[in-house]
Order: sequence, then C-alpha cells, then structure tokens
Amino acid sequence: MIEIQGLTKSFGRTRGGGARGTQAGRGGTVPGSAARRGAAGGARKAIDHVTFTAEDGKVTGFLGPNGAGKSTTMRAALGLIRPDEGSALIDGRPIGRIEAPMRVVGAVLDAKSAHPGRSAYAHLRALALTNGIGRKRVDEIIDMTGLAAVRQRPAGQFSLGMSQRLSIAAALLGDPHNLVLDEPVNGLDPEGVKWVRELCRYYASQGRAVLLSSHLMSEVALTADDLVIIGQGRILETTTVNAFVAEHSRHSIRVVTPDPAKLYAIFAHAAGVSVMPAARAAGDPAEGQAFRIVGADLKATADVFARAGLVIYQFLEERASLEEAYMALTHTAVEYASTVPDGRNVAIENRPQGNVQNRPQEVTR
Repeated sequence: MIEIQGLTKSFGRTRGGGARGTQAGRGGTVPGSAARRGAAGGARKAIDHVTFTAEDGKVTGFLGPNGAGKSTTMRAALGLIRPDEGSALIDGRPIGRIEAPMRVVGAVLDAKSAHPGRSAYAHLRALALTNGIGRKRVDEIIDMTGLAAVRQRPAGQFSLGMSQRLSIAAALLGDPHNLVLDEPVNGLDPEGVKWVRELCRYYASQGRAVLLSSHLMSEVALTADDLVIIGQGRILETTTVNAFVAEHSRHSIRVVTPDPAKLYAIFAHAAGVSVMPAARAAGDPAEGQAFRIVGADLKATADVFARAGLVIYQFLEERASLEEAYMALTHTAVEYASTVPDGRNVAIENRPQGNVQNRPQEVTR
C-alpha cells in the first residue's frame, strides 16, 4: 500500500525570495500559475497538500495534465525529492527506513535511466548485486520483459521502447509488493502496451499495489480500478473509473428511425429531455434518420417507443469515454494550453458538450 499524506513541494525560490526559472520571473505568466506561487513571491508549489492511497490489490490510475504534479508526487513518495510538508508511507514505512527497498517498491520514472555504455544485463546485474538479488532473478526478468535478444547490447543503443522495457525490468527485479509506474507505456508498440496492461492487472490480482500514471486514457480505462485526478498541484478527485465516467459525462440514446415526426411528438412535452439530429455513422442502417436523445432513461424510453408503436432501426445507449470525462473535469486545470492553426484552444474544444457525438463505449476490462 502506498499512502500519500499532505505532500507539498515548492520549487524556484531563491534565498533572496525572488523567482527562479519561472515564467513570472521572466516577465510572463503561465495560466493558473499565480495561485501556485507562495505569498512571499517566487516559490511555486508543484504539489499542494496531495493526499491519496494506492491500495493493495488495485491498480490506481494517477491522471493529470502536463505539469500537474504527478511526477513530483511520485518522486517525493520514493524519497528522491524532499517535500516541504507531508509524508509518504510504503507498506507503512517511509522509504528511507526500508532496508531492502527494491523488494518493497519498484519504480519506472525515466526510461533512459540506465548508463548508455552498460549492457542491459550489466545494468540489471549491478542493481541485483547492490540489493542482494541473485543472478537467476536477473535472467528471469530479462526473459519476462522481452530483452533476451539484446541483453548484451549497450543501453545507449536502445530505442525508447526497448529502454522502457529495461526500466520496467529494473522495477520488477526485486519482485516488489508495490509498483510506481510513471508513463510506463511511452515508446512501446501495441504488443508492449498490452503486456504492461496485463502486467499491472496481474500484480494487482496478487494483492499488490500499483500506482500508474499515463496519458493513454483508453489504457487507464482498461487497466485501473481507482482514479486519482490532479490538476495544478492539487487533487481534484479520487474515485473509481466507472463512477468517474458516470459523474462527469452525460449519457445519451442514439436512435435511427424512419418516422422523425413521431419521435419528436413523443418527447414534445418531456421536461429535461432534448432530441436532436445526429450525424450518420458507419454501420448505420441505410434507411431512416439518426437522432440523439439526451436526458431520457434507457428502459423508460424503450417502453414508450413500444407503446407508441415507433419503428426504430437502431436503439443504443452512448456513454462518454474516460478521456472525454477527464477533459470535462480538467480543462480549467491545464497548465500548458495549446492551440491549433485556426486559433482554437485544444483543451476547450475537446471538452464534451451535451450535443457532442460521443462514441458508444462501455468502460470494462
């Protein structure tokens, strides 16, 4: 179990109290950055009283925009940076008091952490020797992570994907009870992404705790049990995948019918229900018109259609994806907003609206 309690960390303040290395110190501002600078000026809170628990037996997805504080939180939890306030416990102890840390927690923080001149085998063997781990375990992990064919190749010659596999191998070396994985699928091919997903699910099924950050929302939806959402250094929400999607997205019903007039008449006096034309999609029946109904219950709508004798060619419930729900929650907490050539703000334009066509999706594993 990984317990994060009130972690706070500020960066950029000099001894004289001024800003160092911040946009404000150079005459500019980052959206939302003023709220994260300390009262004395200059010091910028990367994380602000971050509290959550990654429980045993679960994969906890740790999500947030770039610069939200995910990596800072993970590094503070692993003792790589010292927080200004708060604490982090791994299986009930600070990492500095754990005698054999690799047997308690494995971490992926930087795919290129291995010395470029050292082979994959030499890198893992050195880690094993300093942690009392035998040669047999090194061989097992090399086979498990698909590195057998390149075990003697210098790490500096690895692609990003192969470097990521080596980083994961190092995390697994001590057969730890906890995993802290910061963007572990970056650079991996589809087979590698699937492997990481199955690896996380396997470790959770063994009663271990997995803390996983990723920008691939589809993978988080398939992998995680719980979610922790962070924005501008503060926790926005702790929840489960299904509860999060249900809370932050609007469900709708998609209907294809040859009788639009009857459809509109059915809902003409229904409070809180809207019917609007929908763009035709691949797989739609050749005949009829597509509509989206928002604000109506699926079962009640089916009963009304049956009683009214409405002919329908398609009738399905649409649910927003995890990505769409995430965008709806975090669009105001984006630290580095981007635009497309026509000037539209990407974070705002991608925010789900009530009449936006959401693809049918059930968030299941």
